[in-house]
Amino acid sequence: MSQFGVGRDVQIRNIVLEDLGTGHMLQCSLDSKKKLKHYEQTLQQRYSHTLTCASFLHSLQMLAELPMRNGIGIYAVTSSKHFYESATRTVQILSWYKKQFWLLFIDTEFQILKLKAEDSSGRQHILTIKLKSKHPAEAPECSADLPVPLALTWTLQSTLDQLHSQFLLVLESLTEFWDVLDEIDSKTWILEPEKPSRSDTMRRIAIGNNVSIKVEVDPRHPKMLPECCLLGAEHAVTPLRNKLNANMHLWKPDSSVLHNLRDVLEIEFPSPATHEKSSFSVECGICYSYRLEAAIPDQVCNDPRCGQPFHQACLYEWLRALPSSRQSFSIVFGECPYCSKPITVKMAAHKS
Repeated sequence: MSQFGVGRDVQIRNIVLEDLGTGHMLQCSLDSKKKLKHYEQTLQQRYSHTLTCASFLHSLQMLAELPMRNGIGIYAVTSSKHFYESATRTVQILSWYKKQFWLLFIDTEFQILKLKAEDSSGRQHILTIKLKSKHPAEAPECSADLPVPLALTWTLQSTLDQLHSQFLLVLESLTEFWDVLDEIDSKTWILEPEKPSRSDTMRRIAIGNNVSIKVEVDPRHPKMLPECCLLGAEHAVTPLRNKLNANMHLWKPDSSVLHNLRDVLEIEFPSPATHEKSSFSVECGICYSYRLEAAIPDQVCNDPRCGQPFHQACLYEWLRALPSSRQSFSIVFGECPYCSKPITVKMAAHKS
């Protein structure tokens, strides 16, 4: 039994954040239920902005006072025995949340939590936890923006703080991988992906006008030689490919990936400090745009005097429409729309 500032007693039992079983409900009279509809948006806001134990109790007080000002009696009950058993454990860890990390979000049914964690390099990450109806007997669903599957261990004795500790260990195991990509992102011009996420392992790095390299970094062995694919006209790509093959033995696992790429390819990558990105954002010669959905121009006329780039999909559709073009399986052979020199393109893969 708790007394709030409006001079009325309100009975509230076991409103907690840990065990959110099916027995949790809000009970009141039919008349009160009708009046509560006017406060639906307010109730949602109070719950969605709850961050700590103290703010939760404060929100709960305000939540109770709103209907009480209009003469409504309201109390929350639960019929789940297991709900009671987990309440004490939950209250104990709420203060721990406040000290160790931020509770970013709790949904209105207290089933989805988003927790913020920080790796040793200061990068912030979010762990999303979805509690099941039989929690804690049933393991919660956990997800995060990672380049590897997230596998956290859960037992009947597990707590949310233990999940967070496991998550920190996963982040630490990937710190070197993110360090490698952060260096590439800060010191080169990245053509793809446009907005890299923490789960992305590929970077397409600009080398020159219509010349780039795709690198696929292994999250478990981030400093080893990544998978590389050079893109551009053959006359520009062939010398780079020859250097890559000839100098592959020079790769030093104790050096950064970017430093190794410079040595192996014998080049200096254009950087934000030396070049404008517009120098590498050449429009497609067919649709006259740079980005076509998520794609950028990656097909280039091989004639050194032309070198016009095209989107793969644009060039494929253009050549298919020409009577002079021919197709063999998924490859179309035709003429460059600009210089009429021979050009080929593969059919774009359909997204599933």
